[in-house]
This record gives sequence, C-alpha cells and structure tokens, in this order.
Amino acid sequence: MLLKELNEKDMKKMGMKISAEDIYSVNKSSMKDGVVLFGAGCTGELVSAEGLLITNHHCGSEQIRVHSSLGNDYLKDGFWAMNRLEELPNPGLTVTFIIRMEDVTKRITEGLDKIGEVEREALVTRRSLEIVKEAIAGTHYEGLVKSMYNGNEYYLFVTEVFKDIRLVGAPPNSMGNFGGDIDNWSWPRHTSDFSMFRIYAGKDNQPAEYSAENIPFVPRHYFPVSLKGIKENDFTMVYGFPGRTNEYLSSYAVEQIVNVNNPLKISLRKKKLDVYNKYMNADREVYLKYAKKYSGVSNYHKKWSGETKGLKKAAAIEKKVNYEKIFQSKVDASPQFAGYKDILTELKAEYEKLGRIQPEYDLFSEGLLTIELLKHANSFRSFAELKASDIGKEKGIEVIRKLKASSLAFYKDYYPVIDREVMAAMIMAYFGRPESDIAPEFMQFYKNGFSKDGVSTAVNTMFDSSILDDEVAVMEMLNSPDSMSIVNLHEDVAYQLAVFYYDYFRNTIQKDFTAINNRLIPLNRQYLRAQREVIPEKKYYPDANSTLRVAFGKVEGYSPNDAVEYNWFTTIDGILEKNREGLADYAIEPRLKELVEKRDFGVYADKDGELRTCFTASNHTTGGNSGSPVFNANGELVGINFDRNWEGTMSDIYYDINQVRNITLDIRYCLWIIDKYAGAGHLVREMSLK
Repeated sequence: MLLKELNEKDMKKMGMKISAEDIYSVNKSSMKDGVVLFGAGCTGELVSAEGLLITNHHCGSEQIRVHSSLGNDYLKDGFWAMNRLEELPNPGLTVTFIIRMEDVTKRITEGLDKIGEVEREALVTRRSLEIVKEAIAGTHYEGLVKSMYNGNEYYLFVTEVFKDIRLVGAPPNSMGNFGGDIDNWSWPRHTSDFSMFRIYAGKDNQPAEYSAENIPFVPRHYFPVSLKGIKENDFTMVYGFPGRTNEYLSSYAVEQIVNVNNPLKISLRKKKLDVYNKYMNADREVYLKYAKKYSGVSNYHKKWSGETKGLKKAAAIEKKVNYEKIFQSKVDASPQFAGYKDILTELKAEYEKLGRIQPEYDLFSEGLLTIELLKHANSFRSFAELKASDIGKEKGIEVIRKLKASSLAFYKDYYPVIDREVMAAMIMAYFGRPESDIAPEFMQFYKNGFSKDGVSTAVNTMFDSSILDDEVAVMEMLNSPDSMSIVNLHEDVAYQLAVFYYDYFRNTIQKDFTAINNRLIPLNRQYLRAQREVIPEKKYYPDANSTLRVAFGKVEGYSPNDAVEYNWFTTIDGILEKNREGLADYAIEPRLKELVEKRDFGVYADKDGELRTCFTASNHTTGGNSGSPVFNANGELVGINFDRNWEGTMSDIYYDINQVRNITLDIRYCLWIIDKYAGAGHLVREMSLK
C-alpha cells in the first residue's frame, strides 16, 4: 500500500511499465487479487479464470504425499487430473486473499508507552480484536492486525479464506525436487518446483466447505503468462507472503547468530539427517513416512550453513559495528536524542546474557525435544492426569478421543528404529559439553538409569520397556482404559523421561530464555525507532511477517567466489549433465530424457531453440516467498520463485545486492512439462498466453 510513496519511482527507473495502482488497489481489480497465501507458509498465483493456481512442488508436497500410497505413489510418479472429476480434495488446506490493508497504528499504540510489556501485549491484542471485529462485521471476510517495525506501527489486513482446494497436477518428485538436498539453496538449478491446484467456491463464488456441488472459483484477477522469456538486466518483480526477516538487528545479535546459534543447530540437524538418510534410502515405505520430516530438517540445516558463510563474506558484523558508531555519534551530538544514548550498551548486555543460555536452549529445542517418541509421550499428560472416576465420563471420553486421533496420525508416519538412533545422537550431543555446563538435576536423573558410555543401550532399554512406541499396545490401552492404565503410564520410562525433559526445559531454560527476550523486545523496538529518527535519510522497509509484499530487482548472475562467475539462466541440458553423476538426487525420468533428446521444445523454446529451466535475479525474498509469482515489466508471469542461492541466504538478516539472488522456475519450462511431458495441455489452454 506504500508502493507509490516509497517505490514506484525507483521501479519505473529500473524498467517497470505498470503502475503502483495496478499492483495494489482497493478501488479496482489489481494484481494483489491474483496472489494468495497458500496454506500457512507459501504463496500461490491464479493463472486462469477458473481458479487454477500454481505454487511450488515443495509447497504442495504434503498434499501429494497424503494422496500417495505404495499402489498410487503420486509423490514418486506425479499426478495429473485430466478432467475436473479427477481433481483431489485436500481437507484442511486453505488459500487466503488480501482484500485490503489499513494503517491502524494510532488506535493500537495510544498510551502504550505508559505501561509495561506484558500489559502492552494484552492491550494490543484486545484492541486488535476490536478493530478486526469492526472491519469484518456483516461480511464473510476474516481479518488480523500485524505489527510492523518491531511494534512501532500496526496494520489491519482484511482477508478472504477459501477452504475447498483441489490438487490438479504435479510432476514426479524426481523432477519437482530434482537435485534434492544437494541442490537445495544452491545455483545452478534445474528443478521443476511447481504443483497445481484449483480453488472451488459455492455457487455464489464465495468460500465454502468442500462439496461435490462447488464450482471453480472465478477470480477478480489472474495473471497472463508470458512465452517471450526474459533477458539479462530485465526488470523483475516478486509478489508474495515472505515469512520472517530481521534486517535491523544490532551487531551483537548478528555476532551471536554467526558464532553461537548457527554452528550448534547445524551440527544437531546434521546428526538427524545422517540417521534419516540411512533408513530412507533402504526402504521406500520409510521414505514416504519421513519425506516431509527430512525436508523440514534438511531445509534449515543448509540454510543456516549458507547464512553463516554469507554473513561472514559480506562482513555483516563489521558493517553493523560501523553503522552503530555513526548512529552513536549522532545520538551523542544531539540533545534531542538523549533518550537513546544507552540503547546499544543495554542491547549488548542482554545479548551477552542470552549467549550464555542459548546453547542449552538449542540443545533442547533442536535436540532432545525433537525425539518423536518423547514428544508423543508428553501428549499423554492429559490421560495421566485423569482420575479413575473420570474414565467413562465426559472428561475422560474427550481426552481419550483426542489421544486416539493424535496417536493414529503419529504412528502412521513413525519408524521407531530411526527415533532410537536420533535419541542416542541427541543425548550424546547434550553430554558432549563440559560437565560444568550440565545442570546437576539433569545429571542426577541420568545416574538413575543412563550413562554417557551406555547411551545406546539405555535408549534401547527404554524403547523396549515402553508401550508408547507400540501402536497396537497404545490403541488397546485407549480402547479399554481403566485405573491400571493410568498407573502403568506413570511408570512408563518414556513417559517419565518426557515429563522430565519438558518440565526441566519449561521451568528452567525457557523461563530464563524468555525473561531475556522479554527485555530485548522493547529494546529492539526502541532501537529501530531510534534508527528511523536519528538516520532518517535511509529507507526503512518493515521486516517480513507473512503479509503481502513486493520485491523488485533485475535479472543477473553473480560471483560466489574468486574467479567463479555464474550465468543467470540454466537450460534443460543441465539435467542430463547432472544425471551423468549417477547420484540419486539427480535421477531422471525416462520419458523426460527421451523428450529432451528429441529436442521437441515447441513454443516454449527460447529464440536460440533451447529450453531454459531456471533463472536468477536480485529480488529480496525469504521463506514464504516459495511459490511466489515472478513478473516482467508488464506484469506478466515469467516464473515461479522457489529458492535463494546459498551465498545469499543471509538476506534474512543482511541484504547484499552483490550476493543475494532469488531462484526462479522459468514459466516456459513449467508449461512444457504440463503440455509435452504430462500430456495435460488442457491446463495450458486454460491460461492466457502472451
């Protein structure tokens, strides 16, 4: 909503042909009406007048996985609906449109500077709910208020949420995730990272729960698709829902991320991935169970590695230190900024305290508390807290009903052999620190049944003696509960250990961690307010927070290291080249190989006759931008954003235009797969091609 004021001039200078009003308008249909929040953490775009939507393959992979089985392995083989009746419903999946935004800062912040942080948060929540209630009264819309600039400003978002979303098409996982973990967060890329869904609505074109009577949604706006391609230095724009950035952190925070937080978290995730790989590669059924879990662990393992490298290469800490010297000198030189004189000193003191507790916090949050059996065991507290007299009554029935549902979901995707090895690795990581860092009560617990030298044996003993990793035993207990069931649960070693872990974490580590962060919240809010006042000539964009944003840049390659230059696009020939390496992540579908060798690229080829697969540009993106549409200067769809380069992942904290590149699937490669590979040309014919 601030594009015209802050960005339109710069965007036009870079080559944009459309206007800010074309991008965001509350008075007429605009590009915002074709962009959706897909699920809870991705972006999608409308590409037809019949509700056809494109997002990333990795954004739709959970829906594809849920519909998959050993007999119908859509994740492995791909899925294409050849008519509307074949499109598959996805209970729980939603897409969200932004109807309008409004600055509500004055209503939210009045009097907040006179109260404490806890009272402040409660008052902000209450006022936000009041504002939303007023805004959506008498409509089918929903709404939320989001803070910007660390709570210095607040904006209302009125939304429209659709709940009948059906899977239309997706390439095989070997194509949609080509390169796997090897290529994740990397360039060059050849991944066809897309999947297709369709939004369905009631007969009034408004949101409705799933029904066979629903009809394809008619959007207020959908995007024309360009077959012209792009060239180096062309203007590009990304429109989507980026998740989280922290561009205005102090040097103290960044130093802790680089030297304390990331190294430990990377190490812990590597241990888990090693175990996952061992069993997933040996058993396809285990692979299907753990595909999503593996992806979740792997994604940030590699991201944090690249982030650390990028921050060091960009000398981000040193640059922030220099910036802070300028800031402090301006504060010291002007009486009007006297209130900010000690802000950096106070921030430094709190980050030093945080640095002392952060390792143990991460050893729990990234390690011990990720053990699947213990997470599941902890969910049985509600059952353990029942009295014998509650069984058979409303309270007990409801507790057992919920546990049955959660247990069925848990065991469906659980492989205890993996969990045993992960647990042993996480315990060893915890005990790998100096003894002085381990709390006495934690050591005392292990002296009663665990030792550093016998962790694997102890873990196996716990699993063998517990019923909680045994679906049959657990379901028998829940189907025929009695007073002894409660007694037995209290005596179960896995349950005891889960209670110990979670209580220790909550009552000691998390308590101290939260106290420090509660002091940092107002300090960081004050520091950002101070920066905007003390150095007003700088442009300050609000950090990403999963609300609708625009990023713009130009098509260009980059140099990751000395004497290395990356081109800005890749071609389909790179798939064959990578496949020759013989690695599983570079497996190629026989039909794809056959089509590539025939060189039948049709209208999707570039002017030189080649089929381009992906390209890079200097747009600032982050998590949540997955699936975002990438546009040319005319507002035509030229690609689907799906990743960043490894060297540029530090852009969540520090943006360096020389390093940061977003990675985009060329829309022509996407269309070629739909048409030539899948034989689903009817989907292409739905679109408006330019």
